[in-house]
Amino acid sequence: MKYYIAKVKVVMTDDKGRQKNISEQYCVNAVSVTDAEAKVHNEFKNDGLEFEVTSVNETRIIKVID
Repeated sequence: MKYYIAKVKVVMTDDKGRQKNISEQYCVNAVSVTDAEAKVHNEFKNDGLEFEVTSVNETRIIKVID
């Protein structure tokens, strides 16, 4: 498994009902770019948010230490 950075554009609605585009980054532990994108889609599918995965890139991270 490798670590990937997935950039996601999320459409959020504020208190006044206005929509804002927010860009977020997620570190994903996956076997490939395709697997990382699928994991992001799986994470967001039940949130009811409009989102788009704009990019997925492999990182040089070797290990995450808790």
